[in-house]
Amino acid sequence: MSNKQDELQPIIIKKIKKGGHGHHGGAWKVAYADFVTAMMAFFLLLWLLSTTDEVKRDGIADYFSSQPMITKAESGSSGLLAGTTVSKDGVLTEKVTPLVEKPATQTPALRQAGELTDEEFAKEKEKREKAEFKRAEKALKKAIESNPELKELSSALKIDTTPEGLRIQIIDQEGKPLFASGSATLLPHTKKLLRTVSEVIQKLPNEISVRGHTDSVPYGPGAAYTNWELSADRANASRRILKQSGLPAARLNNVVGKADTDHLFPNNPRDGRNRRISVILLHEGRTTQEGANKSSRAVRKQEAEVKKKLYERSDGEISFP
Repeated sequence: MSNKQDELQPIIIKKIKKGGHGHHGGAWKVAYADFVTAMMAFFLLLWLLSTTDEVKRDGIADYFSSQPMITKAESGSSGLLAGTTVSKDGVLTEKVTPLVEKPATQTPALRQAGELTDEEFAKEKEKREKAEFKRAEKALKKAIESNPELKELSSALKIDTTPEGLRIQIIDQEGKPLFASGSATLLPHTKKLLRTVSEVIQKLPNEISVRGHTDSVPYGPGAAYTNWELSADRANASRRILKQSGLPAARLNNVVGKADTDHLFPNNPRDGRNRRISVILLHEGRTTQEGANKSSRAVRKQEAEVKKKLYERSDGEISFP
């Protein structure tokens, strides 16, 4: 009996549900990552601003300004925040230093001309002119060496730099004079040398001075034609060849006869090598109108001082020149 009751007893299955919060997904992780990234960017910005000076901070503020910006460069922008803020009337109200600075090693040659001081500009100009003179010297020597007819005359050419500029001297050689004796008639090889010189110096912008020199051997007593006339005529004859070879007339600054006042060999004034023609590429600073005005003022000042001395009062008398 008892076994039968055991078989009829119901079996109860009890299911227990565990409590707790449900799964909410991973969206919060994305939001948290965005927040952390934004905070990092914010603190990085604060750090960058703390390392800049007031001028650069003003530049950043101007960059985000609604007012128009203009650049100080002649064409295009000279760099980030390189412009300056202007008022509605177009009047410059503030100068802003560019946020991106130029390297300290930058040379004046790479800077804009408007940024150079007068002294820097003069030095840069002189530097470039020296380089051009050096190239002209090499080109002239190469042209003569490569010409079989002129190669033997290379010793007749002397090139040096003087306070006036680049001086090219064509010198009389023993057995190879430049001119017919006692005249301004150019010999054929002299003409070829001058034509070669002309071809080289035409490539430079400098003005030219042509000068004739003689030795100290004088003409006979009572001669009306002297070394002064001879040197001037030889310089002028050289000028004509230079011009015929393509040198513009506007490039000629002066043609001078020096006679025997500027010897190449001062210890031997009768040396034939003192007879020569000098072609000088003048420094640009010596041919500007400003330089001419200064020279003119200096001459007038000197004349005034001389006149003052000549006409100064004495004890009851006036001295005249």
